[in-house]
Amino acid sequence: MERPEITSRPGEALSEPPAPATEIKTAVAGFVAEFKSFRDQMTDRMKQQESRMTMLDRKTLAGARPALAREADAAAPHQKAFNAYLRSGEDEGLRGLHLEGKAMSSAVAADGGYLVDPQTSQAIQGVLNSAASLRQVANVVEVEATSYDVLVDTTEVGSGWVTETGSLSETDTSTMDRISIPLFELAALPKASQRLLDDSAFDIEGWLAGRIADKFARSEASAFITGDGSDKPTGILDHTAVANDSWSWGNLGYVATGVGGDFAATDPADAIVDLVYALGARYRANGTFVMNSKTAGAVRKLKDNEGRFLWTDGLAAGEPARLMGYPVLMAEDMPDIAADAMAIAFGDFRAGYTVAERPDLRVLRDPFSAKPHVLFYATKRVGGDVTDFAAIKLLKFAAS
Repeated sequence: MERPEITSRPGEALSEPPAPATEIKTAVAGFVAEFKSFRDQMTDRMKQQESRMTMLDRKTLAGARPALAREADAAAPHQKAFNAYLRSGEDEGLRGLHLEGKAMSSAVAADGGYLVDPQTSQAIQGVLNSAASLRQVANVVEVEATSYDVLVDTTEVGSGWVTETGSLSETDTSTMDRISIPLFELAALPKASQRLLDDSAFDIEGWLAGRIADKFARSEASAFITGDGSDKPTGILDHTAVANDSWSWGNLGYVATGVGGDFAATDPADAIVDLVYALGARYRANGTFVMNSKTAGAVRKLKDNEGRFLWTDGLAAGEPARLMGYPVLMAEDMPDIAADAMAIAFGDFRAGYTVAERPDLRVLRDPFSAKPHVLFYATKRVGGDVTDFAAIKLLKFAAS
């Protein structure tokens, strides 16, 4: 095979064909340049897509935030506006306040004050629930009306065994008893100097919550025990008490200690045992003793026939003491041991007593009536009454 003849023009150098290595380098460089361009384009597209997805996620998450987060965001302007009202009387923020699109300025000053912000209201409610009050063991309901009605079936529906072909007699017609619990206005009137309110370091919401809660807790605790139902809740001791052997609906049954103003000298603990078993079994499982500290001091000395104390202290911090295995609520408004006193109550108070309340708490600022102090008129509506007369029994310190 003949080699091709290589010619050149006069004066020109003889040219050689490109080497294979040079061709490879050129091809690789072109590929790298094209790949970089492709990579840059894809990066830009991914950034644009990520930006669009981020905006979409923000919109989605904003509409699907947990209720607690939405409430916290909504409550912040309420708390700020309420703080300004307490310190200076400036109520423009409360008048025009809207939370989640709903107007919250449901009451102007002339109509009874402004709604307390949720944080302060929760602090007050927390103190009320933890206070030594019947509220701790009672049934507590929130209502929007001015009263709360409870329907109770006071008759026993008949039943019996029958055969497949036997006849079934008609059951008795049930009797429904309606118990209406009206709500009454509970008020507190703490006061502070304007100089103290002007101090930005002074925690006005915390101070107000503490003073209101203390007053409310003491007033409620007394009314739930001894209230007469006149402008206040009806207490358990306001109802007629009859000997448990002759108990009827509408009355509370009692067990006597056998001695006026004291326990019996012989087997004094028997009165406590009789009180426990005077309560029906279905209530006894959730039973709680209620007495004041002075009565508790006498009861904790009682022993059974084996010489063991009936009273045992709680094993853990915050756990209530127990009497015959049942928790004891210290309610200082219960009467002391005295002749004919109903000094101890035992029952299922979750079934037997209902506390009804409106969730809103209002405060009206009054800078004029007690100058140089500022008064804060705080109000809420609360009611309470016995709703199951079979669920509560009393111990009467009497001969019979």
